[in-house]
Amino acid sequence: MPAQAHSSEALATFLERHPGRKLTVSGGHGLHVIDEGKGRPVVMLHGNPSWSFYYRNLMEELSGDYRVIVPDHIGMGRSEKPVDSQYEYTLNQRVADLESALDQLGVTTDITLVVHDWGGMIGSTFATRHAERVSRMVVLNTAGFGLPKEKMFPWPLWLSRNTLVSALFVRGLNGFVKGTAWIGTTRNKMPADVKQAYLWPYNSWANRRAVHRFVQDIPLTPKDKTWPVLQQVEADLPKLVSKPMFIAFGLKDLVFDRHFLKGWTDRFPQAEVVEYADASHYVLEDVGQELISRIHSFLDRT
Repeated sequence: MPAQAHSSEALATFLERHPGRKLTVSGGHGLHVIDEGKGRPVVMLHGNPSWSFYYRNLMEELSGDYRVIVPDHIGMGRSEKPVDSQYEYTLNQRVADLESALDQLGVTTDITLVVHDWGGMIGSTFATRHAERVSRMVVLNTAGFGLPKEKMFPWPLWLSRNTLVSALFVRGLNGFVKGTAWIGTTRNKMPADVKQAYLWPYNSWANRRAVHRFVQDIPLTPKDKTWPVLQQVEADLPKLVSKPMFIAFGLKDLVFDRHFLKGWTDRFPQAEVVEYADASHYVLEDVGQELISRIHSFLDRT
């Protein structure tokens, strides 16, 4: 592990309490997964540029009553970080990795998905392809559909995806990871110790590859590789309408704001919804135990 592994107390505690293990997914790559507790499986899917650390407090809350399963996507967290010639950094591959991991763990039914950021698109793709395996969803500042018509593509994503300096910004300066940690909370500013933990897996140009590829894989036009997958998922989302859903959004999020929240509530009018007007993207960090308790209550009731 990198030398800075224990420079953050929050990180050191997390690594000690949740060692997890590696599963081998397509291409022979090691996907790190935390698998703790017993009961109905709750699968937590992180986004970009975070990792399983984002769910640490929710894991602690739920693992006494549920089986919590938290993978790090390939290239993220404690998973392997292959070069482009060894791995296709696309949504389709992410879903294939998730399918492989859950099959290896014997998690084939009654799955609760907790999704955040890119985890929403990965989870929604999985859920629409395997609706019979998914029982409930918890949706946190994310999307399972394309950019709403009313929403402009946010400038930090444009900078990180569409400019000549995007690689320098994302992979050279680590601007995407640092910037998200900086603006990801507004109600309760993220302590430096916690910021260090978010930065820990992304300590070099090579280790920031997946952060950049995630931004580049955002499907915006039919020219994008993931566009056909997005179109199919949007068409298939009605398969999930009958499933209990809890939605929580921090509305200060630069990307996943009211427009995305409306995208969810329009499609899932029966969902239980809570809005935090003063919270931002890393809503579990920003709101903390109040939101975690609400999620626990939702799972116990449904």
